[in-house]
Amino acid sequence: MKTNLITPEGYRQLQQEHDHLWHEKRPEITKIVSWAASLGDRSENADYTFNKRLLRQIDRRVRYLRKRLPDLKIVEYCEQQAGKVYFGAWVEIENEQGDIKRFRIVGPDEIYERKDYISIDAPMSRALLGKQVDDEFSVHTPEGEKTWFINSIEYCI
Repeated sequence: MKTNLITPEGYRQLQQEHDHLWHEKRPEITKIVSWAASLGDRSENADYTFNKRLLRQIDRRVRYLRKRLPDLKIVEYCEQQAGKVYFGAWVEIENEQGDIKRFRIVGPDEIYERKDYISIDAPMSRALLGKQVDDEFSVHTPEGEKTWFINSIEYCI
């Protein structure tokens, strides 16, 4: 089950995606489908077939967003978070081999198309919650237990 948390930026992006799909993209594709359908035999009409499939994908995504957006809880930064890892934090970690990773802990709806975001539901995020700079923590991975150290914690305000 996905966590229903989201950053204010993430919520705005999902709302903008919904609005773009519903008010711009869908009407555009609907016009193309109507035009292609008016040409006659739909079974051999590539424009009709392709755009009808695209319209179904748009409708599926709009339905998902309409169900998901009301369920999401926007998490704003608060002063009590300073110095510790919580939702919305940018964290830099390092392992014993000197490998450094930097990422932001966000909701599961925000991680797509971003390599530097990880879900609050990920094992790494769960292991980090409540930790401070210079803390050591372990994460269970398919290769075994991995140990990391926290170098820095930042919040975008």
